[in-house]
Amino acid sequence: MYSRKIAALGAALMISLLGSVGADALDLDGAWVTDADNCPKVFARKGTQLGFTDMSDAYGGGFIVDGDQIIGKFARCRIKARKDSGQNVNLIAACATDMMLSSVQFSLKELDANGLARLFPGMEDMEIRYHRCPGL
Repeated sequence: MYSRKIAALGAALMISLLGSVGADALDLDGAWVTDADNCPKVFARKGTQLGFTDMSDAYGGGFIVDGDQIIGKFARCRIKARKDSGQNVNLIAACATDMMLSSVQFSLKELDANGLARLFPGMEDMEIRYHRCPGL
């Protein structure tokens, strides 16, 4: 009886610790663009599916994150590893285009709830800022 209580207490502690780690993780789900004013020029709904407009790349392009998927107009990636560290998150993704498969590392920094920057390690002054499109 005593060992069951210890096991239940241990399980509850693990669940609470895992829950608190997840609560601090950067929420990437959604549609992201370099200029928030261009959301309707970059993304369009086709039924229930969110996709890209024909001329999306003329307006800075963007990407969609849906769970472990990162979807661009010309590439699709599956997140294989993720490490959150405060405002920063590092991702390793397996990406596929029409021509090749590759492994890509993404370093992102949360700017606010609907903004992030893609960082390029080794090039400290270089970053690309993205804004989440509301309501998509």
